[in-house]
Amino acid sequence: MQAMILTQVCDLQTNATPLELVAWPDPVPTGNEILVRVSVCGVCHTELDEIEGRTPPPHLPVILGHQVVGWVTAVGDQVRGVPIGQRVGVAWIYAACGVCPFCQAGQENLCPRFQATGRDANGGYAELMVVDVNFVYPIPDNLADAAAAPLLCAGAVGYRSLRLTGLQDGQPLGLTGFGASGHLVLKMARYLYPHTAVHVFARSEKEQRFARELGAVWAGDTLDAPPQPCDAIIDTTPVWKPVVAALQNLAPGGRLVINAIRKEEVDKTELLRLDYPTHLWLEKEIKSVANITRQDVRDFLALAAAMNIQPEVEEYPLAEANRALVELKRGQIRGAKVLRIGDR
Repeated sequence: MQAMILTQVCDLQTNATPLELVAWPDPVPTGNEILVRVSVCGVCHTELDEIEGRTPPPHLPVILGHQVVGWVTAVGDQVRGVPIGQRVGVAWIYAACGVCPFCQAGQENLCPRFQATGRDANGGYAELMVVDVNFVYPIPDNLADAAAAPLLCAGAVGYRSLRLTGLQDGQPLGLTGFGASGHLVLKMARYLYPHTAVHVFARSEKEQRFARELGAVWAGDTLDAPPQPCDAIIDTTPVWKPVVAALQNLAPGGRLVINAIRKEEVDKTELLRLDYPTHLWLEKEIKSVANITRQDVRDFLALAAAMNIQPEVEEYPLAEANRALVELKRGQIRGAKVLRIGDR
């Protein structure tokens, strides 16, 4: 099969082609595994973190990609009830132990043996991949492959972030950063909380216009003040500065949810410049999002089908994965980026 592989961590500023297109041995499913012929795979900011060494180190060489849509072409000898040809999705959660206190409490995202697709096991930047049958999800019929791919990470982690805000309908919501996850959260918020005013903080006028097109009542720069304080803000940026700015825009008792696996800036002085009465007093909260659970993915796919959610996507062939990643690094994005890999 054809695959794009990462062999070493590097800086995308100096190496614009970190992935190599190679002929890779076809994986063979055993036990509870299924073989998925990949149709599309989303391109996620977490892949930038993997390439540049900000996440726990990947098992090199590795095939990246954790927003995978494809169809079942073979199954292991212990798999039952999964028909050949079924369309399925694979998300960031590749495996968890199932027996630790976190898993038993439905918090498998916090499992100490959590494994990530495309980091701890080969992912979807390839024509084929294997995955445990218990970690795949049927894709609703009304979602096309390219539309479904970003829902498996950007959408599911955005759904978890929105749930963790504790927002009630009518309370103002802020979104800092407006990429793949941000634009999906805006769509969700407008559906789930129709009386909530959504404010978007974005670094470019292009992103701000896009936010207003999707229904934001206000869109401005990261450091601008919105027309009203927000009861909750979700930060999806890769840097620290918007976190501090967001705290200043929280209403008393408000909650900031940080939806990022890592922050890019080496110099964290912005974080150290917190002014307690300005940024944290009056019972403001900060909460992080770590990974996703299988239930997050199931619940969000059901919601996406009910909403008939249609992400904005840009498609690239597998061989141009490096171009998609570099554009993502440079902020050249409208919605989500997706690799088109195979046809049924």
